[in-house]
Amino acid sequence: MATNRIAHTVWEGELLKGSGTVTFDSSGIGDYPVSWPSRAEQANGKTSPEELIAGAHSSCFSMALSHGLTGAGTPPTRLETKAEVTFQPGEGITGIHLTVRGEVPGLDEEGFVAAAEDAKKNCPVSQALTGTTITLSAELA
Repeated sequence: MATNRIAHTVWEGELLKGSGTVTFDSSGIGDYPVSWPSRAEQANGKTSPEELIAGAHSSCFSMALSHGLTGAGTPPTRLETKAEVTFQPGEGITGIHLTVRGEVPGLDEEGFVAAAEDAKKNCPVSQALTGTTITLSAELA
């Protein structure tokens, strides 16, 4: 069964001086301000498309890794994933680096790295972002 998730943004003004609000309609978790300076300079309490992608990617990757580890008979106790999305004004998103640290009883470092690489390749968000270079650092806690 397919699911749809919805968010919308209302933007007012020109790019450099304007601002907007992203609303997460499906979950109802709130409204978040966005602006060009929060994207290209300092966040200053506002989000950006890249931060939203980082949140989506880190959570999707964690779910995919958890699923793969569990399917292999070594369910994780804990996974902590960070996604760093690099945005270069004038170029766009130039890369994403995932860093994961896991607690997985009964699994060695080599097995964890292999499972993490598989999750990086196969999580739906990674697949949606195939035009972007995605790198990975993985280690057991």
